[in-house]
Amino acid sequence: MKNNQFYSGETQVFWTCKALLDGRTISHVTEIREVRGWRLGAIIHRLKADYAWPIQTCYRSPDNVAFYSLKPDADRAALRLPPSAKALGQGEAAQ
Repeated sequence: MKNNQFYSGETQVFWTCKALLDGRTISHVTEIREVRGWRLGAIIHRLKADYAWPIQTCYRSPDNVAFYSLKPDADRAALRLPPSAKALGQGEAAQ
């Protein structure tokens, strides 16, 4: 099977979901540092649009860097997970 780099890698999607479920605030710089990813904005958009995740965006610094986190009142147990993050629903991060 050919690896198509146009779309977000499964590891990046899993990492994004896990970080948000763990209560972290993440940015593109965090993604690059931890998983060498480059599609965080696309992953966040898909989680919000296709999976109805209540993600909030805060812009900081003079360059308006986007920082993402789950809204404080989000029901983590009720979130739909993308296929590559299904393991998180089995207790790995959603505690």
